[in-house]
Amino acid sequence: MAATKPATPLVYEIDLTNRADDQFKVTLRVNGLTADNAVYQFAATAPGTYQIMDMGRYVRAFKAFDSKGRELKTEQVSTNQWKFAEPQNVRTVQYSIAETWDTPVTEHKPYNMCGTSIENDHVLINGQGVFGFPTGMQAAPLEVKLNYPADWSVGTALDKNARGNFVAASYDRIVDSPILLGRLTKATTTVAGAQIDVYTYSKTDKIRSEQLLGSMQAMLNAAGQFLKQLPVKRYTFLYHFEDESWGAWEHSYSSEYVLKEDEFSKKVGEEVTSIAAHEFFHVVTPLNIHSELIEQFNFVTPTPSEHLWLYEGVTEWASNAMQLRGQIMDLPTYLDQQSKKISIDKQLDTTYTLSQLGLTCFTDEGQKQYFNIYNRGALVAGLLDIRLLELSKGTRGLREVVNELATTYGPNKAFPEKEFFAIFTQKTYPEIADFFNRYVKAAEPLPFTEYYGKLGINYSPALATGRKTVSRGYGVRPVEGKLILSKLSEAALKAGLQENDEWIGYNRQPLSMGNAGAVVEQMSQLTPADSYEMTIRRNGQELTIKNAMVEIDEVKRFAFQVNPQATPEQLKLREIWQKNL
Repeated sequence: MAATKPATPLVYEIDLTNRADDQFKVTLRVNGLTADNAVYQFAATAPGTYQIMDMGRYVRAFKAFDSKGRELKTEQVSTNQWKFAEPQNVRTVQYSIAETWDTPVTEHKPYNMCGTSIENDHVLINGQGVFGFPTGMQAAPLEVKLNYPADWSVGTALDKNARGNFVAASYDRIVDSPILLGRLTKATTTVAGAQIDVYTYSKTDKIRSEQLLGSMQAMLNAAGQFLKQLPVKRYTFLYHFEDESWGAWEHSYSSEYVLKEDEFSKKVGEEVTSIAAHEFFHVVTPLNIHSELIEQFNFVTPTPSEHLWLYEGVTEWASNAMQLRGQIMDLPTYLDQQSKKISIDKQLDTTYTLSQLGLTCFTDEGQKQYFNIYNRGALVAGLLDIRLLELSKGTRGLREVVNELATTYGPNKAFPEKEFFAIFTQKTYPEIADFFNRYVKAAEPLPFTEYYGKLGINYSPALATGRKTVSRGYGVRPVEGKLILSKLSEAALKAGLQENDEWIGYNRQPLSMGNAGAVVEQMSQLTPADSYEMTIRRNGQELTIKNAMVEIDEVKRFAFQVNPQATPEQLKLREIWQKNL
């Protein structure tokens, strides 16, 4: 049988030596384009972002040339597409594409951790923000030459070829492999047979890779135990510390973080580790367990998957469960995490199903509920774990089923999008179909009392502690970037506040989503005798209202407590639940 001729790679060169205009200068060398490759495609979105990005909006000066350097006609035919008039004659494509961080757009601004940045001492590349591909060539291999200052380091999960250029098997892989360049520190370790690399850019050198790795080591070891073995041979953490905290973006062989720089401390290390625990578990979902919609990703038209609950919800559950079972998070802390997730879920639309959230994640409506995938999604995964352990009499929980699914599928085999619930049920128990119908496809109230009761853990939506505490007398919920007052007490109403007032100032200082946490922390030091001024916006008018803290009976919301009268059966299941089987 004759060997298949390898596809001709798309060879890209990116000039990063001149960074003054915040644009990536990209040159693509091609040969053999046909009418099937007549359109050059930029990404409308990317896997794992669950947002519209429309990278064509950032393109500048798109041109094509023949073998003699003569410019050929091109035409922009849509937001993200440029058409070649003579594709068969194209040998070079040149364009500039602006970085996303410092380029204003009127809507759908990409999350910073999913975007691009060019600065004097470093560059962040997320593939969909720099590269495109000729139609029909999404699966073609890529070769990337980066021209950058000689004293810079490069962090990425990509490998190099004999020419020293980075290579990717396809466009999907280049998008799946962010690149951080610049004044970086590096640290390396080995976990469960996999090489772990940490690269860090810190604006004023306050945080170094060896510090981060030291904080993460126990979590990484716990992850190795949870998964039995890591499904990758090498994994890369890319950290960017500067002026703002945005979050992280998972990839198959790496994860990338955009966080606010601060002096390194135990608290900073713990916060970084908490985020990294979630992103690192994505080596299972979606790398080894993913729908056909992700394997054959549509960069032209965003196509949602119903199984966002699996990719993000199960991953968030696992990030805490593996720390509990690795004994780096105690049971009270784990239960407190569940309480916080329930609290966030209650502030959002509890009728919005997890299936619905997956299918609408690219819409404005879905984006309003999107954060709940890390809360309700993780809570449902935790309940699913308990149900599986109960049905199997303690021999098989969600961890075991996930590991089995990873073996059944793996990086190169996708599950059918519309059949996964049936596949999961067939692999487990008939009762799991009812679980999915009630808590994933529908949004029935989650059965915390019943399920945690099986573990000898009591749950109460409201638990009186018998103590007094200080309260603001109102709740605050984020709505489209605004801080909205809700659940006002009689004292708050008497002071002049109303439901749905927008809170915009505290003691004559502006209040926003960015500083609200610090203000609430400051208010926690007040006593019932202390008063303060609130500036609120109501019906377009700004009002200043004098308010005071109030003393109330302390009630712990969404409380979990270990039952001291737990039965031997409950104790046994709890013991199994807290360890890796």
